[in-house]
Amino acid sequence: MAPSGCMLPPSSSLPPLSTLAKLSEQQIFEAIQGLSALYCPLPASVAFKLSPESNSLSHPASTPLVDSGYTSGTEDDNLDATHEKSLDALRADGFERSFAERWLTGFMARAYDLPGLGSEDAQDRALDQASWVLESFVVSTANQDELNDDHSDFMREFSFQLAVPGRQQEVPVDVRLNDGLAGKNSTDCDDVGLQSWGASIVFSDLMCAEPSRFGLTQPKLGTSPRIIELGAGTGLVSLVLAAMLPHLGAAKSDVIATDYHPAVLDNLRANIATNFPLDGPVSVHTSLLDWSAPVLDSPLDLPADILIATDVVYAPEHAVWLRDCATRLLAPDGVFWLLVTVRQNGRFEGISNTVEEAFATTDRPRGEDGRLLSILSSEKLEKRGSVGRGDESGYRLFRLGWA
Repeated sequence: MAPSGCMLPPSSSLPPLSTLAKLSEQQIFEAIQGLSALYCPLPASVAFKLSPESNSLSHPASTPLVDSGYTSGTEDDNLDATHEKSLDALRADGFERSFAERWLTGFMARAYDLPGLGSEDAQDRALDQASWVLESFVVSTANQDELNDDHSDFMREFSFQLAVPGRQQEVPVDVRLNDGLAGKNSTDCDDVGLQSWGASIVFSDLMCAEPSRFGLTQPKLGTSPRIIELGAGTGLVSLVLAAMLPHLGAAKSDVIATDYHPAVLDNLRANIATNFPLDGPVSVHTSLLDWSAPVLDSPLDLPADILIATDVVYAPEHAVWLRDCATRLLAPDGVFWLLVTVRQNGRFEGISNTVEEAFATTDRPRGEDGRLLSILSSEKLEKRGSVGRGDESGYRLFRLGWA
């Protein structure tokens, strides 16, 4: 048994996957809670609600550490240092990390069939929190000193490899952004927009791996393309674009990241400031955009050569609003890339199908030249390992243009 206050290794503490069907909701959340505490430690001031019964971040088998008042400050410091070293060693243990990853993957595959998660809300919360831990294995976090600051935000570092035509060596594209303690509440509009969803990560990687696939070449774009991201959220895709375009001969690009919620826009501006100086070669802006009632003032007053949206459709009306808004924004020779997440269970089941339905209606609005914005091609993409939520089964990539 571990000493009081110590955290047990995942291989010793997690219930076998074969017994998940026998666990209560609280026991399931406590298992995920232990992994969250180990691999995703949060500032002390943050109440990361893991289950209705418990907000504790310690392992359920642990007993509270009580300050008797008789321990000297030096002894406390030594104990804290020893505890941190023990945690660091446990986090760095490749076997334990691999065990935790396999357990989380197995849990997410079974989540919707577990009797202990009897409500849709419990299923979604459990999947959110499990995928949150899994994604922490894929991306790097800021150093621990930042996370321990009561006023610090959760920073994530993404790195993609850009294939530049004519060069054998790939160019690293690094982006650092505030992810808003993502994954706690997928029903909160603040939290949805303050986290980087799996689709944005997948799309960023695809763009860097094969820029020509998306028309991101100098002959196609020219030297000063105008690109607008719809429902940008944290701005990952826009920031990756702004970092990669100068390497592709489009140094005078104009990238505009749009969203609707004020808190999301504030976070977008902060992320842009973190990654790009004001006097940089690529212009990166933010803009308020309500798809249901778009106001196309500057910087949205000029048409876009490329529109991009990733995982932005969560209700049937969203696809219609998106279609009508894009019809007003896209240039005559422009292209609209839309990556939709396919979810086969839960409250968003079947929502991905509404995109094709929205673009199949004959009464949809026309562009200025009378043409219709239409689906030119689509393809299915597989879910990538631990990237994205547990309810994601894959993606649909749509290329839309005028027809």
